[in-house]
Amino acid sequence: MGAMEIDSQKSFERKQCTYNLLDETFEIQNETYKGQQYSQIYFARLHMMRTLLYSLVPNWKPHLPVCTVLGLEKGKECIIVGTLYKHMKLKPSILDEYSKERSVSPLVKPHNFMNSDDHLVLEDESGRVKLGGCVLSPSIYVTGIVVALHGKETDAGDFSVLDILEADLPPQIEKSLTSREDKYVVLLSGLNVGSSTSNPLLFQLLVDHITGHLGDEKEQGVAAKIVHVVIAGNSIEIPRGLLNGQNLASKDQSRLSEPIKELDILLTQIAAGLPLDIMPGPNDPANFALPQQPLNRCLFPGSSVYNTFRSCTNPHCFELDNIRFLGTSGQNIDDLEKYSEAKDKLDFMERTLKWRHMAPTTPNTLGCYPFTDRDPFLIESCPHVYFVGNQDQYDSRLLSGSEGQEVRLIRIPKFSETGIAVVFA
Repeated sequence: MGAMEIDSQKSFERKQCTYNLLDETFEIQNETYKGQQYSQIYFARLHMMRTLLYSLVPNWKPHLPVCTVLGLEKGKECIIVGTLYKHMKLKPSILDEYSKERSVSPLVKPHNFMNSDDHLVLEDESGRVKLGGCVLSPSIYVTGIVVALHGKETDAGDFSVLDILEADLPPQIEKSLTSREDKYVVLLSGLNVGSSTSNPLLFQLLVDHITGHLGDEKEQGVAAKIVHVVIAGNSIEIPRGLLNGQNLASKDQSRLSEPIKELDILLTQIAAGLPLDIMPGPNDPANFALPQQPLNRCLFPGSSVYNTFRSCTNPHCFELDNIRFLGTSGQNIDDLEKYSEAKDKLDFMERTLKWRHMAPTTPNTLGCYPFTDRDPFLIESCPHVYFVGNQDQYDSRLLSGSEGQEVRLIRIPKFSETGIAVVFA
């Protein structure tokens, strides 16, 4: 064999890092739907955010009094804090669904429900008031955000807004700079195993790359630095036509489970080599409402044998070597796109951080569990990496806060359509 002795191949040791799971806030204990009202989430959100905004007002406008909506006086400048409600005439309503069945002409489904007549209302426990003035653009805001407004009541009974205060980025834990070794995290989304767009070979190539079974020494050296893999939703596509409420024939049952088996085989290869987190997405066999609970481990008989395999919630929050990651499978940002406007989707992500709320459109237009005592989507600590899955393309931006916070925003594209995985260093 000469100089190319097979044993001269270099072996690589995979890098390790500390992992801290922070999903407790998204876990639903003793799930029940008895007697809960969605208003309770709004009360919890307003209570938490108002306390925060009150603490910021003295630095913002110390000379102005803070009023409730009911305590407004005509022409007198003051600050009010409350929850925004956006009145949208194009917003779909269950009554439209009913009338659609009775009418001949089909209703057009727009991709965005914005209209030039949309207007904002501010609401607190005492009442609500229509907002006017040109400072507040209805196209940017959605129902459910808590803000402080400086303005005065007009003769017409509206509140003319002169200035607005948002909570802005929350405080951030410091990154520990002890280890400056290169370590990589792979972020994946939209595998859609079982769909017509999914290419099994492409996914197998990625798995081989991650596990170090592909490429020369240089490539393997890179693969050895991958310390974690996160799959952000829509891993499986179950053939829709099969689920029509009738009992399935055995051949159809196997067609249903085929994509799940295929996914498990691939995930087992990853979990055998390094830690893997899988989050549910809108198409996965999980509960529909946010926060989605972890996919049942019984779906993954192969991978779940490994302690490196974690089935997680969506949203998902964790720390790797004291770097905090927070992300969703994309529903929160996709919903904002229907009810507000931005230059690009990274702007929506940036807004959710500045509003300190991951999914402000819950429970109004985005389904969520009726929590009674808290709102789990409030962002109390600023992540270092904020990602959303199932996007049409890859995009990224570094966001800097006024108190030195730095957040890397990442849009993870659908792997089945783009063949792109994101590697974060």
